[in-house]
Amino acid sequence: MVAHLLSLKWRLLLNGFKRSPWQLVGMALGLLYALGVLSLLVGGLVALRWADAGIAHTVVVLGGAVTVLGWAIIPLVASAADMTLDPARFTTFAIPPRQLLTGLALAGFIGIPGLATLIAALGTVGTWWRSVPAVSGALFGAVLGAVTCVVLSKVVTTATAGLASSRRFKDVSSIIVFIPLVLLGPIMAGVVDGVRGSAEYLPALARTVSWTPFGAPWSLGGDLAAGDVVAAAVKLLISVATIVVLLFSWHLLLQRALVTPPYSGGSAKKGGKLGLFGLLPGTPTGAVAARALIYWFKDPRYAASLVIVPMFPVLFFFAGSQSGSYGLLMILGPLTAFTMAWSICADVSYDNTAFALHLAAGVRGLDDRLGRALACLAISLPVVLLFTVAPLFVTGDWHWLPNLLGLSLGTLFTGLGLASVISARYNIAVPLPGDSPFKKPPGNVAQTLAVQAVGMGLLALLLVPELALVAVQAFSGGPEAGWINLAVGPLLGLVLFVLGVRLGGKWLDARGPEMFAQLSVNR
Repeated sequence: MVAHLLSLKWRLLLNGFKRSPWQLVGMALGLLYALGVLSLLVGGLVALRWADAGIAHTVVVLGGAVTVLGWAIIPLVASAADMTLDPARFTTFAIPPRQLLTGLALAGFIGIPGLATLIAALGTVGTWWRSVPAVSGALFGAVLGAVTCVVLSKVVTTATAGLASSRRFKDVSSIIVFIPLVLLGPIMAGVVDGVRGSAEYLPALARTVSWTPFGAPWSLGGDLAAGDVVAAAVKLLISVATIVVLLFSWHLLLQRALVTPPYSGGSAKKGGKLGLFGLLPGTPTGAVAARALIYWFKDPRYAASLVIVPMFPVLFFFAGSQSGSYGLLMILGPLTAFTMAWSICADVSYDNTAFALHLAAGVRGLDDRLGRALACLAISLPVVLLFTVAPLFVTGDWHWLPNLLGLSLGTLFTGLGLASVISARYNIAVPLPGDSPFKKPPGNVAQTLAVQAVGMGLLALLLVPELALVAVQAFSGGPEAGWINLAVGPLLGLVLFVLGVRLGGKWLDARGPEMFAQLSVNR
């Protein structure tokens, strides 16, 4: 049975490469990138072979402890990212818990995260290639550390299975995980500054962490290299005991999960209230706009944009504090306008098979395009205006206000018009409804990237008049070009908005069934 589970996991992994040639290309590029990062990591660990033993011990122990901690935390916020071999799927099968546990644990190494962790852990063998005892300890520690990572993640996911089955928990966790990713630059800068300021403290911290379950397996090579056999023996016991306790806990949780699987059934809310459908006009355009607004506030794939955009001021302010100039804040308005407008280029793809409602109801393409664009405009227009005006309170360059307003509004209206055309012609591989925003389904990755690149190039081309007026003021220094842009930007943007909505509506009327057929394939 263990071999069968491993074979099943391997087949699921291989089948991911057989959906389409474009998916194979995309996965190959991602694999090459992962291999590059892994090569640098392993190369750095091997290079520590010639470093001071104390430095090597500090780096390996703290790095290993962070890895274990990551395997415990990441499943909490990305539990829907990989649901293959989910224990709940084996509820109706009479598989002995021990065999199921062993198979699922070993299957955790079949995949990029598990395999990469194992290879990186074995890289510590190169770090302690100094003596036979040190190499032996590093080898045992690498295996124990990798097993601890995988089993700990299984314990976390099984223990939180009921919580993770909640749609609200999935939505919130999927959105929250974007925040540290967007703020990765400031976070890394703070970590680097902290490391520089506490270089003398890190070795003591590593010695303390090495006596915990997080760092014990990673310290075996260093302790044996230093000749401290007693400490290595005690930490070996700590490492083995940790895995035994985790396996026992997982065994109990797995038995409970198989007997009482999580349930995420219907809602207890009562009907009778129309919400946004009662507030907006009772027209096809109003109905589509209400439906799109509900998506914006309740669908994590849309709400992720609402979380990322407020992070832009933080990033730009941080960059300004580092360079001493806050001029970068002035592009906040146009950048936000571009981001929000371009976010609806995959609207139909986000609908997936629910797009059949539009076809069955006979909604005109014009009403579909206009309703979606107005929903995005209702959210993005106040944000764009705020992010265009607020930075000037910091920089004090108020003479740029008319030009920036013209550029921002022109970008917003033009982008919405162009996105209305793009989303009516091309389907983009996006996460399915209810999935994590990180779960990339099989699809034409290369074509998606090409469509995105061409679309952004077209948007830049359509914004040439506004950008030219910005350049004129930058070179001349006079405010005349800014006032001209304040009139040209919104006017030209509205014209292109109307043209884009009408053209996108015609394309959607002409090829709506074909769009739905492609969406069904992506399902």
